[in-house]
Amino acid sequence: MPVSIQTITLYGRTALLTVLLVFLCAACGQTGGGNGGGEDGGGEPEPIDVGETTAEAAGSGETMSDNGGSGETTAADAGSGGAPTERVEASTLATDLAVPWSFAFLPGGDALVTERDSGRLLRVSPSGDVREVQTLPEGGSGEGGLLGVAVSPDYESDRFVYAYYTTERDNRVVRFRLGERPEPILTGIPVNTYHDGGRIKFGPDSMLYVSTGDAGDPGNSQDRGSLGGKILRIEPDGSVPSDNPFSGSPVYSYGHRNVEGLAWDAEGRLYASEFGQDTWDEVNRIEAGENYGWPEVEGRGGEDEGYVDPLTVWPTSQASPSGAEIMVDGAVPQWEGDLFVTALRGERLWHLELNDGGEITGRQKLLDGEVGRIRDVAQAPDGSLWVSTSNRDSYGSPVSARDDRIFRLAPSGE
Repeated sequence: MPVSIQTITLYGRTALLTVLLVFLCAACGQTGGGNGGGEDGGGEPEPIDVGETTAEAAGSGETMSDNGGSGETTAADAGSGGAPTERVEASTLATDLAVPWSFAFLPGGDALVTERDSGRLLRVSPSGDVREVQTLPEGGSGEGGLLGVAVSPDYESDRFVYAYYTTERDNRVVRFRLGERPEPILTGIPVNTYHDGGRIKFGPDSMLYVSTGDAGDPGNSQDRGSLGGKILRIEPDGSVPSDNPFSGSPVYSYGHRNVEGLAWDAEGRLYASEFGQDTWDEVNRIEAGENYGWPEVEGRGGEDEGYVDPLTVWPTSQASPSGAEIMVDGAVPQWEGDLFVTALRGERLWHLELNDGGEITGRQKLLDGEVGRIRDVAQAPDGSLWVSTSNRDSYGSPVSARDDRIFRLAPSGE
């Protein structure tokens, strides 16, 4: 049975966290400002009260209250739209992992989980059983390694699994059947010890979307001839879709610094979480062919120059955003349609409220400072959310002797 670590009781959009097991505090890694060269610029994250929900302040990275007051949102103010409210429990699903980087769920409910540094591909059941499936031939260091994983939308017939990993020459996407040799389908993505991107997901259009980093060279992001600093879109066999915005190119959007989170809402709109440098981390809504500004602009303020501004920003001390997921037909009704973004340096799971127009109207901190650095979040077939820690990477320190871990967020008793 999973061991409960804490309970989150939600009234509308406000969370009251009751900690059932107190964790030893952990250091946050290096010291210094901003995200600098990699995923964590160091320093301690600024303390923020757990359970606070704030509305987005127009035109800045700050937040303001719904009613112009202190920033606290009451049950009456929060307004869950009449949705039932479930008590949500976070429970430990798997332990003793080595930097679990990405989830992808198989049709039966098991998850494939990548370990960045070991190159192991694991299979984790909903009951918490963990077994190694195979080791992929990655050759990365630093932020490189075995990163994203995706399962074919037609897995029951074609049995294909996709992975993004680092070699000595590049970052690449491969496909394979479990236990078989991987076949490269997209190569030549710029590589470095940091800014390697790495998230891969199939969209509602059954195309494979691939997030890449600028690999430490900001010029890659504005160069449409480079695969670095982009979101790419390819066919399942690696070919370029005929309706991509730039003829013959896998580039779908550009001007990115380091995207590690991709998520779609029920309307098919794509959102991406992105690491900033020294000032602002971002969530962007992605449109085909658009330029998101890096390195000419960080955060908001690029619209006059023809760049797309982010939907929301955070100071880099509060985020270092990695995985992203939107709850669609999920198990927690008050979270339905909302965006979740994991924070490495910020050591929390950000819950971002989305309205029907795809705009962010409020944000809330979950698991704030309780489990350390949080790497990925994904909705399981049963509607729960799985989240993974990243406390044994080069920027973190273990919060528990059982790190790294996977937690499951679901209605109490499920």
